Amino acid sequence: MNSFGLRFRFTTFGESHGRAIGTVVDGVPAGLKIDEEFIQKELERRRPGQNKFTTARKESDRVEILSGVLEGVATGTPIAMVIFNRDQRSRDYSAIKELFRPGHADFTYQQKYGIRDYRGGGRSSARETAARVAAGAVAKLLLREFDIEVEAGVAEVAGIEGRELNFDYARSSEIMALDPQVEGEQKEAILKAKEAHDSVGGCVIVRARGVPPGLGEPIYYKLDAVIAEAMMGINAVKGVEIGAGREAAAMRGSDHNDQMGREGFLSNRAGGILGGISNGEEILVKVWFKPTPSIFQRQRTINLQGEEVSIELQGRHDPFVAARGAVVAEAMMALVLADMLLLGATSRLQSLKKVYNG
Repeated sequence: MNSFGLRFRFTTFGESHGRAIGTVVDGVPAGLKIDEEFIQKELERRRPGQNKFTTARKESDRVEILSGVLEGVATGTPIAMVIFNRDQRSRDYSAIKELFRPGHADFTYQQKYGIRDYRGGGRSSARETAARVAAGAVAKLLLREFDIEVEAGVAEVAGIEGRELNFDYARSSEIMALDPQVEGEQKEAILKAKEAHDSVGGCVIVRARGVPPGLGEPIYYKLDAVIAEAMMGINAVKGVEIGAGREAAAMRGSDHNDQMGREGFLSNRAGGILGGISNGEEILVKVWFKPTPSIFQRQRTINLQGEEVSIELQGRHDPFVAARGAVVAEAMMALVLADMLLLGATSRLQSLKKVYNG
């Protein structure tokens, strides 16, 4: 499937080394102001080649809006956006045309389709996530109308865990670090792995504030379930936790329950979601990224004929993917919330009457 969402729905297209990647966003309410500068800035946050902690591939990621916008306002028709690839080096992959890279989707794509784009992974490449960020930027513009804010940052790198959650600081950090006290140590771990032709993983925290209570579509389109699906669909993500997450399994009910007073909840171990529906508290999600599979060490693999061979990759790759992945996680959270806003608008009769009866 190349589409996500029910009412606020987007579809992405294109490959890592193809001519372009892009997205078509459907369900955007007519009249929404589309700030092209904001969309471009969101793409620049994810853009490769910005510092020594990311891939050296240089892409401007300039977005072009093809449809659905007139004089800066959404018309209610699908918004199509395209980003042309400018810095492909497909020759870096010619030597592995018939080999399966360890940790990549090469083998599984070959098994499923009987053909694969060996140039940087084609459709399975994280390059596709730029299109998600463009779609997510449109979703963020919708959320702004309801004073809903989504932000993310890196909490852990190679097992080095930060304690502070400073989302403002993360926006200025080269690795989107949430805790300035451990950022230096986290950066050093990334560079050490890079020097050893290796990579490291990490944990991203996504936070949504201002989310009204009542978003979510039980039973089979619960808010937390869809958030988990959205995050697990991001390249390199291997785990998702909401609220207390895995720590909840070690608690008693008396510890985990978020008790309530006249002014609201007294804690937020549920992470802002109860019964698959938002409860008005902050939504907090941890997203765990594996080490980038593209490493420059000799490894064992097989070729298309099933013969055992060794492989040593060339190309330009991130030694740490979670920093740029945090921007993608933000986008996916925004897309889920935008979808839930539109779905929730028809859950009560009086809401429909306000629209049609005035």
